[in-house]
Amino acid sequence: MPVRKIIEIDEERCDGCGACIPSCAEGALEIIDGKAKVVRDMYCDGLGACLGACPQDALRIIEREAEEFDEEAAMEYVRQKQEAREPQKPLGCGCPGSAAASFEPAAAPKGEAVEGGASPSALSHWPVKLKLVPPEAPFIQGRDLVLAADCAPVALAGFNPNILEGKAVLIACPKFDDAQAHYEKLKELFAKAKPRSVQVLRMEVPCCTGLSAMAHQAAREVGADFEVEDVVITRKGDMKKEPAEALL
Repeated sequence: MPVRKIIEIDEERCDGCGACIPSCAEGALEIIDGKAKVVRDMYCDGLGACLGACPQDALRIIEREAEEFDEEAAMEYVRQKQEAREPQKPLGCGCPGSAAASFEPAAAPKGEAVEGGASPSALSHWPVKLKLVPPEAPFIQGRDLVLAADCAPVALAGFNPNILEGKAVLIACPKFDDAQAHYEKLKELFAKAKPRSVQVLRMEVPCCTGLSAMAHQAAREVGADFEVEDVVITRKGDMKKEPAEALL
């Protein structure tokens, strides 16, 4: 077996954020058991396109014995993964809960207290999960979008009145969801929906930086004419904007 350059992952540094996944066009990297792994040596070209994407600096190029890089096999593997992600046909009974719909946000009752002291919801569409929202959905066309990590709306008490009002929202988890699938979906969505703006709302924990990385790279890939704004939510519910350079 030849000695060649190949990616090595420091498992102690890696937090499984998935930011490196979209940078690997050959599909050599996957998140397995919460850590980035090289799924097979023959899929890694050893050029290091993924290095700068890791916020934890857990990736490096080394030289060791490894299978020769096989571009044809790598592209076939990528194709198979993409086919596996194609939406499955709905069950015979259907699932009305996943049907796309737009509606007017809830209005505050006049002269009456809201039950439980809750504020009315600013949500204007369904579904909200990134993997369920069709890129052609009318409610995201030309809209201001909020791409929120799953945990962010829970941590941020003012999510509805301060963030969501007047915007469409997409929810995703950069750590436990399929990072490559999210990246491909964002590219298609940005290209077809042509949003007016995109705001990424993520948690302060390192693994959440993957969501911002996906959004920035997808926007660059499709030549988007909007800026991706990053807003970081602390575990105590504080909110702060973060410059894009912080991800580099």
